[in-house]
Amino acid sequence: VQVLDALGKNRANKAKVTALDSIEAPSRWRKSNLTDGIWPKEGDPEAAGELAGLNQEKARLLEKARTPERKARLVELDKSIHQGAENLKKLPVGRMVYAAATEFKNRGNFKPTKGKPRPIRILHRGDVTQPRAEVRPGTLPLFPNEPWQFELTANHDESDRRAALARWLVREDHPLTWRVIANRVWQWHFGDGLVASPNDFGRLGEIPSHPELLDWLAHYFRDNGGTFKDFHRLLLHSATYRQSSTGKSPQDLEKAESIDSENRLYWKMNRRRLSAEEVRDSILAASGKLNPKMGGPGFYLFKLEKTAHSPHYEYHKFNPEDTNSHRRSIYRFIVRSQPNPFMTTLDCADSSQSTPKRNETLTALQALSLLNNKFTLSMAKHFSARLTKEAGGVKDQIRLGHEQLTGRKPTKEETQLLQQYVDKHGMDNLCRALFNLSEFTFLD
Repeated sequence: VQVLDALGKNRANKAKVTALDSIEAPSRWRKSNLTDGIWPKEGDPEAAGELAGLNQEKARLLEKARTPERKARLVELDKSIHQGAENLKKLPVGRMVYAAATEFKNRGNFKPTKGKPRPIRILHRGDVTQPRAEVRPGTLPLFPNEPWQFELTANHDESDRRAALARWLVREDHPLTWRVIANRVWQWHFGDGLVASPNDFGRLGEIPSHPELLDWLAHYFRDNGGTFKDFHRLLLHSATYRQSSTGKSPQDLEKAESIDSENRLYWKMNRRRLSAEEVRDSILAASGKLNPKMGGPGFYLFKLEKTAHSPHYEYHKFNPEDTNSHRRSIYRFIVRSQPNPFMTTLDCADSSQSTPKRNETLTALQALSLLNNKFTLSMAKHFSARLTKEAGGVKDQIRLGHEQLTGRKPTKEETQLLQQYVDKHGMDNLCRALFNLSEFTFLD
């Protein structure tokens, strides 16, 4: 606040200022926070000199307050703070815990259990209006003459039931858990599971192509503490995984096709297309925009509108330049009732139902999406800018871009064709075309 006199000089610091504090305004507006308006301004040597004098007085007072004892104490406190910070860094990172509340206010017909499980009764002919005898918690017996009920005390709570079920699932002699997990991981890396029906290991499911191998893998996974990292490493280092899908001679290929056309014996690698999430993440990585941050809240790939009643998920209004969305696809917010059109086009799984194995299709719509989707257009510009920055001439940029997406340098003929395309359509459009290469979207 400045109070100017007839000569235009600020007198706010000379006179006593009084005002009523407003109870409606924040505390920062109270009169004690008024400024005197003195600062060095061009053409005002008086104000500049006065401010310089005040700064000198401030420095003198601070130096006077810094006694030898106080300085030594400050050094001691700084060392203590630094040591405490170092000790905090050495502490192990806390593990995430998932917990459920059992006590809360009633919401409609949903009432808290307070940890006490509700009684479950056998329904006559499945009719909820005809409850019969109460039944204790348990599961189907795994082996003959085995009790199906869990061994629980009479006054057990809901957490005891959950713990009993968890222990039953990870029993060392469980015939399904370890085999199912081993089969799922194998399917993830090889395209097909040793059991072709990953959701059905029963009598109606498929027979294992390699039952002894499945048993061995299940025992390996179980006996090594159930660590997925070790299990992945085992499979990826195997000679079976390191096969090529195109490395056989024409004669060997013809003979193998006649014996095992479906490759159930794994005489070659199954050529597979990258999943929708892998394609999106690979495009982000190639463009140099991928944010590798792990954990934390998810991100939207849509514009959320009209949240008061029925939310609208406007995917076409989303800005792909939003840096919050430049993270791995595993962190994206999924709307089960209205999936992302771009990801769905690339055969992303329907999150509203169980999908043990994804469909793999080849459609013109996929190529059009990789050419014209706003996300692809945006990342193509960033990829082009990255190539321009990291390589010299156009030929070097073409070689670097091709190598980044395919893992190999282009041939002389490919380089000539790509350079002709750049001369006609520009580097941005070439990057769009490179995103459509089969060597980029398929794994051999």
